[in-house]
Amino acid sequence: SNGVEFKFEASVGGAMPILNFAHETLAGCDINSVLGILNGTTNYILSRMAKEGTSYEKILQESQELGIAETNPTQDVEGIDAACKVVILANSIMGMDVSYEDVEVKGISGITPESIALAKKDGYLIKLVGEISEDSLEVSPRLVREGSPFAVDGTLNVATLKTDLADDVTVVGKGAGSVETASAILSDLISIWKSR
Repeated sequence: SNGVEFKFEASVGGAMPILNFAHETLAGCDINSVLGILNGTTNYILSRMAKEGTSYEKILQESQELGIAETNPTQDVEGIDAACKVVILANSIMGMDVSYEDVEVKGISGITPESIALAKKDGYLIKLVGEISEDSLEVSPRLVREGSPFAVDGTLNVATLKTDLADDVTVVGKGAGSVETASAILSDLISIWKSR
């Protein structure tokens, strides 16, 4: 009503271009579902646990010392942050009208080195994955095959958009960091400038 645009690319995936990508590049497609690793902190913790066989508590403490995890990590490790991003994607990309209460949420604080070792033995990694579809709004630890697009390390985020015309399209990018967030904000500003 005020003749302005509201953009929020940086709210999901940091530098990973997902919102504008879905709305602009995939504008001719119906997006049927989105599956993604949407929290860099949990991905960092789980990646380190898989590489080192170390406990969740030890890696969490080191992550806090490095500034990757917050002093109070609850929002990240219990899946709350990823669930909020699921809501943003569901409403923005898939045209739903949902809130946090509609998302089934399970975090990573119960993941043990033994469960990670067992998964690795069978060629899998454990990742915190968000799913958005007509049938499911969920964040939970899931098995992903080693070597798959979801086998990303560190603070990387990844999302696969399942479409009617382009099939599966996957985007990857750094999910955290001041420069990465700034790049997403800059992309929104440029998009607004180009549309004027």
